Amino acid sequence: MAPPETPTLHPNSGGFSSQTMIFHSLRPTVSLPPPTASISVAGYVFTLLRHHSPTPSFLVDAATRRRIQISDLPDLVRTLSQNLRRKFNLSKNDVAFVISPNSIHIPVLYLSLLSLGVVVSPSNPLSTASDISRQIHVSNPAIAFATSDTASRLPALREGTVLLDSPEFESLLLQFQNDGDGFARIEVFQNDAAAILYSSGTTGRVKGVELTHGNFIAAIAGVHVARPVRPFPPVTFCAVPLFHVYGFGLCIREVALGGSVVVVAAAAGMNLESIFGAVEEFKVTHLAVAPPSVVAMAKSAAAEKYDLKSLEAVLCGGAALANSVIERFNRRFSDVSILQAYGLTETTGGITRTIGLNESRVTGGNGRLMSNCQAKIVDPVTGRTLPPLKHGELWIKGPFVMKGYVGDKEATEAMVDSEGWLRSGDICYFNTEGFLFFVDRMKELIKYKGYQVAPAELEDLLLSHPAIVDAAVIPYPDENAGQVPAAFVVRQPGSNVTKSEIMDFVAQQVIKKYNRSKL
Repeated sequence: MAPPETPTLHPNSGGFSSQTMIFHSLRPTVSLPPPTASISVAGYVFTLLRHHSPTPSFLVDAATRRRIQISDLPDLVRTLSQNLRRKFNLSKNDVAFVISPNSIHIPVLYLSLLSLGVVVSPSNPLSTASDISRQIHVSNPAIAFATSDTASRLPALREGTVLLDSPEFESLLLQFQNDGDGFARIEVFQNDAAAILYSSGTTGRVKGVELTHGNFIAAIAGVHVARPVRPFPPVTFCAVPLFHVYGFGLCIREVALGGSVVVVAAAAGMNLESIFGAVEEFKVTHLAVAPPSVVAMAKSAAAEKYDLKSLEAVLCGGAALANSVIERFNRRFSDVSILQAYGLTETTGGITRTIGLNESRVTGGNGRLMSNCQAKIVDPVTGRTLPPLKHGELWIKGPFVMKGYVGDKEATEAMVDSEGWLRSGDICYFNTEGFLFFVDRMKELIKYKGYQVAPAELEDLLLSHPAIVDAAVIPYPDENAGQVPAAFVVRQPGSNVTKSEIMDFVAQQVIKKYNRSKL
């Protein structure tokens, strides 16, 4: 696919065209596969991998020390995909629901399913049965991949549920002897669905974000062309969940670019010393975390007990970091860069990124637009497009933008206009050097530790309590979590229900990550 044409820009414009009022990427442009090209994300990953350093790299489980050499991954993926196709009769466009903590099996499974044209739909392993039911209603999966701890919350599916921590799954990774399996080659095109990831949007109603093979290929290609040449492969510790667009994209991208990836099952619940210990043991160069971990690192003196000389950068996404946190972090870790990004599930993750030491010194910036991406800053009241340094809603256009919300044409059209511009719902601005700065969000979503918490969901839950007649939920600032939900409730006349009783009611029915609600 040919990259979009870029008008002649003034050298100090930061990529902004005063003729079109559009911000253009300052990164090298990338030629992407045309829509008619038959290549899956998995095929693209292994094509890139063949051209990278022969230095060995690995998928590593931080807890068990089990590892898979990246050079063995193509054969392992081929074997698993053959066995999945043979045993479960999976077909292109079938959906596979995945609900599991992080493990080194997850990237292998994702790539195997993607190579078959099967749509990967991962869910938070802490999801309740009712959450799972809504997600399954949206995605209509044919098969599920779970663990012994998560499988009990799943309904019966056409091809059943495979336990990733079972001998059955291990057997699927073994060599399939009959290479002439009689199956026709699967043609996967750029506009074919690759993943369905879940987002609450602005209404509180769960939506399935449909991302294509072309979306993921564009995201990988954009990082590949902008990444500096290294003398040795990076080692990235993924302390973020692989069901989230951040972790999903990161694990596939790092494999494609020839790096090692260290994962841990309880990524969201890791304490700081465990993270520091993993950095020391595995000589981690890049640490991928959510903002609360950066806050904790900036405050903690525990780093002094560990050898962190290998650490070059902390990758941070999911929510904005306060400048005070960045400054404190920089004082404590003077040799480590904070590389922030900005993106949405609907944009296949980051559409702006901080790359390299120089860009990391722009305090509070979320990096520059990735290759082939365009943006506008739009006044939310007048609809006028705005120049650098002016605050307005960020609109995004490019090959990263989702195909749409599954089965929800109305919501898709409200998010993406007829020209392909996606409305982010966030107030931002670009400076004159092309760096994006996040200001505030127009949406009502609360960002708790990088996760989206929909006030409408919590309000509906509170209103289901017989003693509550009205409720409103708003964000409450929290240094460690970013924001936590704060609820105002109106009790039934004569009711004596207490704050603790209401909090217990909420805690029993929502994902654990919501349990710190303030009332």
